[in-house]
Amino acid sequence: MSSNYDDVIILDDDDDDIPQTIITNQPTSSSSSSTIKPNNLSHPTKRIKIDNKNEKSDEDSNDNKNPNEFTDSNNDDSNQAKKTIGNKSLNNKNSKKPKIDPELKPSTSEGPKYDHNKAELEEAAFACRFPHDKMTLEEASLFPDVIDEDNKNHIELYKLYLYIRNKILQMWVDNPKVQLVIEDVLNKLDPQLAKNESILITRIYKYLERYSYINFGVFKRIVPLTVAPIAKVIVIGAGIAGLTAARQLREFGFQVIIYEARDRIGGRIATFRKGQYIADLGAMVITGLGGNPIAILSKQISMDLMKIKQKCPLYDTNGKMIQKDRDEIIEKEFNKLLEATSFLTHNLDFDCKIENKPVSLGDALELLIKLQEKFVKKKQIEYYAKLISEQEKFKEISQKLSTVKDQIKKLTENLEKLKSENINDNDCIREFQIMCAQKEIRDKCQEFNDITIILEEIQKKLNTMEENQPCGIYLNIQDRQVLDWHFANLEFANATPLNQLSLKHWDQDDEFEFSGPHMTVRNGYSCLPIALSEGLDIRLSSAAKKIKYSHSGVEVEVESTKPCATLNIKSSKNEIEKADAVIITMPLGCLKEKAPTMFDPVLPQWKSDAIKRLGFGNLNKVILCFDKVFWDPHINLFGQVPLTTKGRGESFLFWNLYKAPVLLSLVAGEAASIMENVSDDLIISRCIAVLRAIFGNNQVPQPREAVVTRWKSDPWTRGSYSFVSVDSSGSDYDNLAEAIKPPNSDIPRVYFAGEHTIRNYPATVHGALLSGLRESRKIADTFIGGLSVP
Repeated sequence: MSSNYDDVIILDDDDDDIPQTIITNQPTSSSSSSTIKPNNLSHPTKRIKIDNKNEKSDEDSNDNKNPNEFTDSNNDDSNQAKKTIGNKSLNNKNSKKPKIDPELKPSTSEGPKYDHNKAELEEAAFACRFPHDKMTLEEASLFPDVIDEDNKNHIELYKLYLYIRNKILQMWVDNPKVQLVIEDVLNKLDPQLAKNESILITRIYKYLERYSYINFGVFKRIVPLTVAPIAKVIVIGAGIAGLTAARQLREFGFQVIIYEARDRIGGRIATFRKGQYIADLGAMVITGLGGNPIAILSKQISMDLMKIKQKCPLYDTNGKMIQKDRDEIIEKEFNKLLEATSFLTHNLDFDCKIENKPVSLGDALELLIKLQEKFVKKKQIEYYAKLISEQEKFKEISQKLSTVKDQIKKLTENLEKLKSENINDNDCIREFQIMCAQKEIRDKCQEFNDITIILEEIQKKLNTMEENQPCGIYLNIQDRQVLDWHFANLEFANATPLNQLSLKHWDQDDEFEFSGPHMTVRNGYSCLPIALSEGLDIRLSSAAKKIKYSHSGVEVEVESTKPCATLNIKSSKNEIEKADAVIITMPLGCLKEKAPTMFDPVLPQWKSDAIKRLGFGNLNKVILCFDKVFWDPHINLFGQVPLTTKGRGESFLFWNLYKAPVLLSLVAGEAASIMENVSDDLIISRCIAVLRAIFGNNQVPQPREAVVTRWKSDPWTRGSYSFVSVDSSGSDYDNLAEAIKPPNSDIPRVYFAGEHTIRNYPATVHGALLSGLRESRKIADTFIGGLSVP
């Protein structure tokens, strides 16, 4: 299994207990690919690989298992990054690895023995996206003294560092509902260690707190907040990124105001609630808890997590279930096609252009299908050419056999005639002639037998060829429909038609996927933003219209988004709010629309270009609430294969996740954009028609309640989540994350957070959350000061 560590420092060592790789660019993971399907802000993963096998799995009995009990290792949140369904990128990185002086032999000491529960320490490190036995490059830059090769005891110090770091993380993970203070850390450590290494312990604690590995989310404070705020920060947007950043900045001692254009918090996390019915209209799936910060939040607040079962039967348009073996064959072919696209770009260095025009993932897949069809036809032509050749041989040999048979017959007649003639006993010549004729007949008989054997071999070969005729087509009509279902699922994962995706970079974040099963929040994902918003200064129905930034700070012009009838004279005028810094967390779709006129001065060209290049897609849902369940209540997913390629994304997948009788239908790809301009009644009726084709007209009633989303038309999102477009790459996520400094100033004033700003975890709630924590740390470093480095 390949490592996620791009840059490491290696120690030459004879002690097996000392890690050979001691510094890594990011925490690693041995996590396997998820086996559900697309992973996004609005649904399951950029490839949620749904298992279409129909047999009952043991997961049915594990629904109540604690989702936080994970033991796999996983990746972290640094900046580097592929996305197939079930297949990883073949992109191999060959990073140069600096080494410590190889002549410096480390001590044979086994390291600290203050704590014997090694497994708990390892699990805590993993839960916080750290490798338990290595330092990240981030840590190495802040603790150079720990790896200083001039220090003869640096190996012991290195081990001590890891122990202290992991122990602090364990304290936090074990009780994330209460603030972990340095006094508790010192009290819980070995007294002698706490006394002798109090400075190092405090440094590690401050690092973990500043970088939000501990003391984040919703927890009880032990130390009161600072009375006088350090600085004032404005946050634009009350989605997960904005709420997380604001909450963490408040913990750091900042005054924070959040402006939210909607009349609710949560952004693209929106839960429909009416009576017994509940359904998430936006973000819905947690794509693995192994290393996911949401695992910590799920311990802090009431989140009813449920594992999503992977079984997903598929039905054709007539309601007949696709045969299991056929389904598996097409799924394998789908994965092979994705592997082939990866091989093209990462192993053959295909520049992703044909006639100087960019080739998208969708283009490449269709080209590969055409090549496969051509290959099938070529094999068929070769088969028939060989068949004709063998038949010609058979014909030629048969004619030869017939000739020999005639010759034998004639020779036999001549022999009989010769024998019938009266001969004298002394007629030696006649006797010799008979013997010669008999020999000639024997030779011809042998020749006949030899030819017969050859003919039989040819006949066997012809029979074999007849029994093993090559397929005349690569995909029949139903095969292509099943393949299109998988393509629609991939379009769901990326929130865009496949012809919009970068061939080379569309899956650049795959290696950072968290481990563990995909989960959903049965009490509604909105419980998360509601909990995070508690105690924050949030101004709803207030949209940022203009943002001015200079060396002295920022000015944000805010306008009300309430209907005119609800406005009074005082509130109708735009508000101007001043602050030391601003964090922009609005969705990329809004940035694309508003950025050109929102900022004064205008954004730098590199920032504007990144906003334009990176894609922002669309994915919609149809929520159907019924009086009773008419589907199999034991499965969470089922799908219908499309009738046409163009319409493959329309109601291709249904979700059964909630306790109430609610089905959620996905609309992806081109269909997602088309439905934005179609009436609710038509969309719902077409959705019901799909269900009736599967379950029967008499089994499917009209829904009691129905909701149709239109995320692209929503002025405060303009889409669902980001994707890497044909002109983009993972570096655009990094560019979008960069803060902006005013002209002639060294202090950044404009910061950016959101799922579109985090390269390793885009299009996810946890990505948005981590980006908010990242920006709060940046602002703290700027206005409080960075951590001291020896």
